[in-house]
Amino acid sequence: MTPGFVAAILEAPATAVVTRILLTFMFWGSGLGLLANFGESVEIIASLGFSQPALVVIATAATQLVGSALVITGRHVWLGAGALGVFTFLTILLVHNFWAMPEGPQKVNSFHTATEHVSMIGALILVSIFMHQRQNRKFS
Repeated sequence: MTPGFVAAILEAPATAVVTRILLTFMFWGSGLGLLANFGESVEIIASLGFSQPALVVIATAATQLVGSALVITGRHVWLGAGALGVFTFLTILLVHNFWAMPEGPQKVNSFHTATEHVSMIGALILVSIFMHQRQNRKFS
């Protein structure tokens, strides 16, 4: 492949949109899943000790879907990515708090999930930087 061909693919607006769809998949997929299985989602959230599980499910789905939509559409990406990043950080503290768990498989799984979440937060920051630079160069 020629460098010009690679550059054309990487700079294509469609590549950026598809990449933002893929980046946010875990959020919009989860948000849709929470709503599609609302009763089960409420039960799961209640089992984690939340006092208003239905409200938590609705707030979680709204954050995931609206944040994803902002990132995917390229409008206010910093806001959508920021909301998703804060949400992801909070899930580490509230759900995947491996440091407070007894030894065992759940602790190990929560540790791995937490480290993956940290990487996702970095990716969300990166997409915000990328889109800011792209928009300042007048690309879509």
